[in-house]
Amino acid sequence: MRLLLVEDDDHVAAALSAVLARHGFHVTHARNGEEALQAVLPAAAEGRTPFGVVLLDLGLPDQDGYQVCGKIRKLTSTPVIMVTARGDVRSRIHGLNLGADDYVVKPYDTGELLARIHAVSRRTASGEEPAPASGSALRLGAVTIELPTRRVSVDGADVQLTRKEFDLLALLAQRPGVVFRREQIISEVWRTSWEGTGRTLEVHVASLRSKLRMPALIETVRGVGYRLVAPVA
Repeated sequence: MRLLLVEDDDHVAAALSAVLARHGFHVTHARNGEEALQAVLPAAAEGRTPFGVVLLDLGLPDQDGYQVCGKIRKLTSTPVIMVTARGDVRSRIHGLNLGADDYVVKPYDTGELLARIHAVSRRTASGEEPAPASGSALRLGAVTIELPTRRVSVDGADVQLTRKEFDLLALLAQRPGVVFRREQIISEVWRTSWEGTGRTLEVHVASLRSKLRMPALIETVRGVGYRLVAPVA
């Protein structure tokens, strides 16, 4: 798999590139945001996917990593994993809102990073999207989820969701009121049983609540998982 590593520290990039190469990745190193965009642009302009994954450090010298993420997302649907020292939930939600597929907080374990890379790339590498639930649309009060087109709207206004956010919402919306265990959600949405994905799930739920502007729509069932609370007509 081809991987774009966006990292301004040459020592960090060299060490990480060596690890990634040992695990079968062909790494292209960009030292700043402009180099990253130039690496993505030629293939994206031809409608091709330039890399299997973009590993994007947020602390870049020429422009904010969030801006780079937003620009990459406009060019390509390649999965983007943010690498950040900003561990607060608000920063992570901001990254997801811009189109990032996942994040890793520094300092991170190499095994964790590799697991996240494989998790976000698995579906893209296979060229397959998860099969949508049966039926053409789900309507839950003001929320409409169009499964074939992967569109979500609230009171007729489109809401832009990432792939994982849509998959998570569609899963919960299949059976309103039913509690989905965390392990089940992670297995079906992230296609992995890796325990470290749990924190990612929490951030995606928080991002959905924020984007839909309906905090009570997804209820946390402490110690178990989540369920979608159908709005009262």
